[in-house]
Amino acid sequence: MRRLCILFFAAACGMLAGCNQSGLQYYTSPSPYETVSVTPPPADNEVRNIIFMIGDGMGLEQISCAWVLNHGKLNIDNMPVVGLHRTYCSDDLITDSAAGGTALASGSKTALDHVGCAPDGSPLYSMFVKAQQAGKKTGCVTVCHLADATPCDFCCHNESRYDSDDLIADYAECGVDFIAGGGRDYFGPKRKDGRNIVEEMKAGGYNYANDEEQLMNVPLPVLGLMSDDNLPVAQERGDLFRHMTARCLELLSEASGEKGFVAMIEGSCIDDWLHSNRIDLAMEETLDFDRTIGDVLQWAEKDGHTLVVVTADHATGALTLQDGSIDEGRIGVKFGNHGHNGIAVPYFAWGPGSDAFGGILENEELGRLVASFIK
Repeated sequence: MRRLCILFFAAACGMLAGCNQSGLQYYTSPSPYETVSVTPPPADNEVRNIIFMIGDGMGLEQISCAWVLNHGKLNIDNMPVVGLHRTYCSDDLITDSAAGGTALASGSKTALDHVGCAPDGSPLYSMFVKAQQAGKKTGCVTVCHLADATPCDFCCHNESRYDSDDLIADYAECGVDFIAGGGRDYFGPKRKDGRNIVEEMKAGGYNYANDEEQLMNVPLPVLGLMSDDNLPVAQERGDLFRHMTARCLELLSEASGEKGFVAMIEGSCIDDWLHSNRIDLAMEETLDFDRTIGDVLQWAEKDGHTLVVVTADHATGALTLQDGSIDEGRIGVKFGNHGHNGIAVPYFAWGPGSDAFGGILENEELGRLVASFIK
């Protein structure tokens, strides 16, 4: 419903970026950036940490557009291993973030709208549970509100992605050490049952942060709610997402030692703005996600024992790149729809263990492969 409201509002206000009579939307990013250069550690190093990064809705077409906007370079270009995974779910060729994310998180396909559970409703346990059983720390950082599908796929269980009250209540029991995103309203003010999940989690030992300054000063375990709903759009929030990610890695690394950790980092709102066919906002979200990838790769290079995997749960918007200039950092695109599609999406791997990746996989196979390094 939230995405439909965004879509109808954008259409009513005529908020399409640079649209001309041919139907092409043109966009030039105002803030190109320098990319990092990193050297992977020896491939046979022990994998202690896993950083699983998901660009929601970010297919090859979105990555290609971002590459042009940043004048022919992205941080993701550092990742030497590339493959494809198919995204369909158990009951539909065209998946959603609930089923697609659950397959990545748990290593099992499931039905449309299902979050962390099988088609019959029985729970599916994410790689976070395996990590916790192995004595590792776990963390989840997202741009969206925490009732949205992808973070819930890793932390919660429900047959309906739209049952936000029950999904948010699951965070109190999930045991994840670092949880940061948007969605204060979902933890209390918007709840129909009157519960205050923030207070319940504080009573259970979580340290609560409601802004960036507090997040940088609280120890584990952390619940960080940076906004009432989704985080502000990329050009308004500055480096907030990057700082949230850096804090997550800092705290998990300090607390886990050689046991290591597993973190899921999501660039969530790429998908939201693709649903609205807003190429400007979708691309700025994609570029901010890539800047965060650069930070993560630099951190992993120093650590030497971290496997980084980047992928999408599906692609959104049936986007085509039809015009533009690498030199000018300008693209001209058309959207084919306001929804998801069934095209396979790329995945990228970097660091120790990355030589196990490559080729064409099912999405649940990719999830199982990532989880196989949790020991």
